[in-house]
Amino acid sequence: MQYLMLLSHSPDAWDDPDAPQFEEWGAYTQALVEAGIMVSGAGLQGIETATTVQMRGGERLLTDGPFADTKEHLIGFYVIDVPDLDTALEWAAKVPNVRTGSVEVRPVQPGAEPARADATAAATAVRPGRE
Repeated sequence: MQYLMLLSHSPDAWDDPDAPQFEEWGAYTQALVEAGIMVSGAGLQGIETATTVQMRGGERLLTDGPFADTKEHLIGFYVIDVPDLDTALEWAAKVPNVRTGSVEVRPVQPGAEPARADATAAATAVRPGRE
């Protein structure tokens, strides 16, 4: 089963002595790959680069920054493929930011994996006249 791990961190917590160091991220990601459970993942740019999109009454509304005003900001994600929630939680407890931030773990909707793969394949396929 696939699980999404949403990584959050408070901007003030980066100065904490327990804050994750750069090399820890590479080591953790490599451990996921070596365990054969890494599906995808990425770090995100800061919230100052975010744009929130909403549709209200047929009108597109854009807001600079994240929609929610929270103490912690979304800093990245991992998608892992493990047998069960307990295993996902064990891996979440090892994410470098968990000491000073948080990791939200959610199961990926059943059937979403093939749909995502099919959509990606269709989007990247060479189509006649678009070579």
